[in-house]
Amino acid sequence: MPGAKRRLGRGLEVLLPSLEPATGDLVRELDLDQIEPNPEQPRRRFDEASLHELADSLKEHGMLQPVIVRALGGRFQLVAGERRCRAAEIAGLPRVPAIVREYSDAEMLEIALLENLQREDLNALEEAEAYATLVDRFGLTQEDLARRLGRSRPAISNALRLLTLEPPIRELVAAGTLSAGHARALLAVAGGAERVALARRATARGLSVRDVERLAQRAGRRPVRARPVAAVYADMEEDLRTALGSRVRIRRRGSRGSIEVEFIGDADLERLIELLTGHARAQRFT
Repeated sequence: MPGAKRRLGRGLEVLLPSLEPATGDLVRELDLDQIEPNPEQPRRRFDEASLHELADSLKEHGMLQPVIVRALGGRFQLVAGERRCRAAEIAGLPRVPAIVREYSDAEMLEIALLENLQREDLNALEEAEAYATLVDRFGLTQEDLARRLGRSRPAISNALRLLTLEPPIRELVAAGTLSAGHARALLAVAGGAERVALARRATARGLSVRDVERLAQRAGRRPVRARPVAAVYADMEEDLRTALGSRVRIRRRGSRGSIEVEFIGDADLERLIELLTGHARAQRFT
């Protein structure tokens, strides 16, 4: 439903300290020039008009909710509240209220991701990039990520698949010119110039997601095959996708063939190996 608020369920808000001030928290006034941005901040784009509106509010009412930082040498690093700090700078405020807490790098990224997801501030690509960082750099599996963020495993997987799109398409998604729904529909088209051309056609003509889906089906979901796969193979692929939680392709050449299973990141590969072998092994990737 348009405008509906996404809910995280029992996600990070119960696994990590609340982003809200708690009893016993000491609120300090910190100089803005003492605070460094969060390098793990998943949000890359900030709406300038919205920032100026917030800056006007800060001039009139002050900052009612402290930002959260962690100590970093003799300075501080933002954990949550970058938008408020940016607006405070625009408003000309020299200091902001802050709470100092201890967090690991992984927790910083998770909290920044949670803060933005709660406010729906991330575009689909920023969300996918944050997921990929948690999977690749901090060793979380997609199942771990789904549980900790209160999301479904397919939702995480579908988000990560957006990162396989060509750079021109990712730029359209990041700019908000192309929706996540359009981008997911484009995944059905073989990568390369054809997919980029369809993305640009969709934006130029204002095509709906359903329109893009139909055009993708017309282009062929598996154009690399010499001829269409029989319906029975399509059913088999769907069964394997359901069982493995990953995109699967069955390729036939006469009486021989192969099965290709898509994975995203080393942790996802480990997950597939565990599923296919039936038991866990020592982690190969560090």
